[in-house]
This record gives sequence, structure tokens and C-alpha cells, in this order.
Amino acid sequence: MKEKRDLKIQAIENGTVIDHIKAGQALNVLRILGISSAFRATISFVMNAPGAAGIKDVVKIEGKELSVEELNRIALISPKATINIIRDFKVVQKNKVVLPSYVEGVVRCINPNCISNSSEPIKSKFSVLQSEEEGVTLNCLYCEHVISENIAENLL
Repeated sequence: MKEKRDLKIQAIENGTVIDHIKAGQALNVLRILGISSAFRATISFVMNAPGAAGIKDVVKIEGKELSVEELNRIALISPKATINIIRDFKVVQKNKVVLPSYVEGVVRCINPNCISNSSEPIKSKFSVLQSEEEGVTLNCLYCEHVISENIAENLL
């Protein structure tokens, strides 16, 4: 008989825990947040961890609370993620990310002929849709191109 072993990640004193991230997206979440090897706070992440609702990723970031823009970007690639704000080792706020209905200057249009990809000083604009079957879909408001796959690769 095998003994069950749990993986424990050290608690953070102050910061953010992003839970229920779509499996395999933790590294994209770190990229969205601009976290690289130059970031000097403690970061922990688990990928493909079993959870009550299936396989998930989890990211813990010491000393950082997320902006609305960062939350919107995370929602685009993981609309079921939850954000836990930690202070003095306690969860003081717990929220689900909210998928915005519209994003501007967050995603690059995949159509090379789109006006947002020209030398004009125009930010990309997308309407955001979500369905159980399709997941998140972005519709460019300029050229009507649709992005429904690999959204993380097109984040600005």
C-alpha cells in the first residue's frame, strides 16, 4: 500500500494567490504579470495539480496585489480563476476574475492588415464573448477577425 504524500507550498505573509487557473496556464499568468527572474519577491506555482473541479494551476506572489488590468488579462486566458488577497497570512479578500465585455490595448489582432497593426496610433479593441463550448472568443472591433485560440500568445 502506497502512502499518500501532499505537496505543501509555504504560506505567504502578504500578496496574492491566484487559484483555479486553467491547467497549463501558470507560466502565461506570470508573463501577463510581467514577472521574470528580475522580480525579487517569492513566487510559487503549481501546474497540473488535482483539485475538486479537475486539474488546475496555482500561483502565489509575495508582496503584490493585482490591478484591474492584470485581472482582465488573466480572465482572458482563465475565466474561472479566483484571486485571494493575503495580509498577515490570512485571506482578507476572495474574488473570481470577471471576464470583461470589452478590452482595449490588451491583445494584438491576428489580422496583419488590421488598422490596429499599422503605424497609426490606434489601440486594438475587442469585444469579449464566452461560451461553455467555445471558451473565450475575442472579436476585433476594427476588422472583425476572431481570436478563439492561443489568446495568451497575442497579449500585449
